[in-house]
Amino acid sequence: MTTVDGLAVIDKEAGWTSHDVVAKARGIFGTRKIGHSGTLDPDATGVLLLGVGRATRLLRFLTPLPKQYVGELVLGAETTTLDASGEVTALHDMAEVTPHQVAEAASRFVGDIMQVPPMVSAIKVGGRRLHELAREGIEVEREARPVTVHELAVAPVDAPAGVYRIEVNCSSGTYVRSLAADIGSALGGGGHLRALRRLAVGSFAIEEAHPVGSFAIDEAHPVGAPELLSMVEALRDYPSVTVDVDLGRRVANGQVLRSEEIAAEGDGPWAVLGAQGQLLAVYETHRSGMVKPAVVIPA
Repeated sequence: MTTVDGLAVIDKEAGWTSHDVVAKARGIFGTRKIGHSGTLDPDATGVLLLGVGRATRLLRFLTPLPKQYVGELVLGAETTTLDASGEVTALHDMAEVTPHQVAEAASRFVGDIMQVPPMVSAIKVGGRRLHELAREGIEVEREARPVTVHELAVAPVDAPAGVYRIEVNCSSGTYVRSLAADIGSALGGGGHLRALRRLAVGSFAIEEAHPVGSFAIDEAHPVGAPELLSMVEALRDYPSVTVDVDLGRRVANGQVLRSEEIAAEGDGPWAVLGAQGQLLAVYETHRSGMVKPAVVIPA
């Protein structure tokens, strides 16, 4: 069986769960050691990051990266799931709502906000995931969580009336479906989300994403098939430092170091590279003037 390590930037298709994509990738890459950095709903499409082999150890650093989305806000109908996959629970006459009013309502959700996770999310309450409880018809109280919406733009589509294109730049953990529902409520009615597409996770944009089925690693590898990004490239959104051979041995052994030994600047974490450019470890702040390994990559 071929051993591969790296990051696959997937353009997830509608109708696939994130787990479906992982299962497909396990067959393609010939390993069960595959994970993803953040779930996309089955109806949503777009960027999904897969760690393959040793790169699964880096996914914890990719999950917190900011996200960029585009979708459609449908005013006038509330649903059980806050998106188009759910059953309609309430209808509102919002024909008189103007684009200016929608933009003004949306502006209230820009910045640091508190957001209540939807019942169809994967967050655990009392040891069970919310979406599992929702399938049983159980609704529980959820605590609002802090998230940050960096940018939020809405504009009416050509047709039909009451549908708005919504573009969101936000922190990890932000639920765009909740934003859509909250905007609808702020306008005195209701709304839901449809056609959600994730355009970027950090610097990993849709332009470099590929369907999972287009990857291949065997002898029949088609010409032009996408390749995995290296583990160094997987950490491109973080600062990196390069160490010499002697210090590289200490890094590989997981030693706690003084910050200046690896020339660590800023808050980290830092990708620590060996003299040949290979990823040795990821270090993070330990205590004043010290850094420690969060992950050490075995040779």
